[in-house]
Amino acid sequence: MIHSDGFRALDRQECLRLLGKVPVGRVVYTRQALPAVLPVNFTLDPDGAVVLRTSAGSDLVRAVDGVVVAFEADDFHAGRRSGWSVVVTGRAAVVTDPAEHERLLRTGPRSWMPLRDGVFVRIESEMVAGRELLAVGAGP
Repeated sequence: MIHSDGFRALDRQECLRLLGKVPVGRVVYTRQALPAVLPVNFTLDPDGAVVLRTSAGSDLVRAVDGVVVAFEADDFHAGRRSGWSVVVTGRAAVVTDPAEHERLLRTGPRSWMPLRDGVFVRIESEMVAGRELLAVGAGP
């Protein structure tokens, strides 16, 4: 559906397809009762979960393990005034199952940062929403 404001709502499948095209997104969580946003590299698991890798003792793990967070990724083209944004909302959890951890060592993301005692964090895609900004003409 295209809105008169130039945005088109994206369905779940389209959102997940677009997420699979970009390497970096942002985890949105609460830190000391305030909103926090952290850019991270990630992969999308076949079931639609967002997977990232970080240090076991990181502030991020302590803040998100077992709680509901949001994850946002986007891709915009300023010259064309177009792009898209997708938000995944769901429970985040450190992967503790040894078989799942081994699978993610082969298929999951490689952290762009040096890690000590790396762990994987899954964000379940309980709610997925996105929209595309359509180029509606050049203006000032």
